[in-house]
Amino acid sequence: MIVIFNPTAGRRRTRHLWDVLDVLSGSGVRVRLHETTHPGHATLLARQAASEGAALVVAAGGDGTIAEVAAGLAGSATPLGIIPLGTANVLALELGLSKGARQIAAALAFRRTRTLWPGVVTGPSGTRLFVQMVGVGLDAQVVHHLPRGLKRCLGPGAYICQTMREMLRYSYRPIHVRIDGTDVEAGSVVVTKGSLYAGHYMLAPDARPSEPGFSVALFGGTGPFAAAAYGAALVLNLLPQAPGMRLLRARQVDIRADFDVPAQADGDPAGAAPLAVRDAAAPIEVVVG
Repeated sequence: MIVIFNPTAGRRRTRHLWDVLDVLSGSGVRVRLHETTHPGHATLLARQAASEGAALVVAAGGDGTIAEVAAGLAGSATPLGIIPLGTANVLALELGLSKGARQIAAALAFRRTRTLWPGVVTGPSGTRLFVQMVGVGLDAQVVHHLPRGLKRCLGPGAYICQTMREMLRYSYRPIHVRIDGTDVEAGSVVVTKGSLYAGHYMLAPDARPSEPGFSVALFGGTGPFAAAAYGAALVLNLLPQAPGMRLLRARQVDIRADFDVPAQADGDPAGAAPLAVRDAAAPIEVVVG
C-alpha cells in the first residue's frame, strides 16, 4: 500500500495519519509513505506507483490532495484510498467514509470500492482533474485570498471569516455560462460532481458522482446582501431552494467573464476564467470500506 501525504495538514491531522498507519502496521499491512513537497507532486508519485503495479494508492490530505492523486491514477486499474486530513473533507463526507483511525484502516484493508467519475477543467493555467467541484466567483475569491495561517488556526471557521471580508470586495459582475450549448448568466457558478458543499451542507440533490455529467449551481442574486442570504440558506441546508438559485444537469460547461474572475477546484486556487469543464476520460474506483 502506497500512502501519499500532504505534510501541510498540520500537527493534529498528522497525528491522525499516524494513528491510521499504526493500526495498519499492527494488522500486518505493509505501507510505504511518501510526502509531497510541491503542488503537483502527489500526481507524479501516484502515477509512478500505478505504473509500478501498486495494489492501492492512498491520498492522505484534503480534497485538493485527493484530486492530485486521482489525476495520477487516471487511466490505470489502481484504486484510490482516502485518509481524510483536510479542513472540510467534502469528498469523504460525500462517500460516507468513517473518521476513526480503526475504521479507516479497516476500509483500506478490505478495499471495497465505489465508482467515481471525475471531471477535468481547462483554462489559461492548464488542465486539472477534480473529484468534487469547480467554483467560479465569490467562493473562488475566498479560496484565492484565504491566509494559510488562518485556515490552520480556525479550520472551517476560516472560510466564514474570509467570506465576510470578500463579500464587501467582490465585484458581482455577470459571469457568462454555456451549458450544453445554451447561454445563461449568473453572479457565481459551481459545477459539481457531488451533492455536498463546504462540508456536510447540501448543494445539489440531483448529483450523480458515479456517472458522467455535472450538476451546475447558478447563483442569480448579486451583491453582499444576496451573498449573505445564500450563506444563511447554506447553513440551514436550504440552499437548493434559495431565491435566485438554479440547478441544471450538464455534460459540457464553458465559463467566461468580461473581468478577471477567479476559479477554485476542490478547494484549491485554479486560475481564472475562461474555463471549459468536461468529464474525465474514464471513472476511477475509490475505496469506501
